[in-house]
Amino acid sequence: MKSSINPSFSVKCPICKKVVVWEGNPSRPFCSERCRLIDLGNWASGEYSIPAEPLPETDEADNYNKE
Repeated sequence: MKSSINPSFSVKCPICKKVVVWEGNPSRPFCSERCRLIDLGNWASGEYSIPAEPLPETDEADNYNKE
């Protein structure tokens, strides 16, 4: 059975948009370690986020007083 993945499959780096080969690229889907770190920094700084509903506020003391 043949694999449907082309070994020379190319993608665009999500940060700099440079076209990079997927196979053998240790930084994939990024073109470089630099772009990987930029992306990580964007997540850490809150520039990226996943939409969600806020959790209801609770009094933490209530959780400790329950037996």
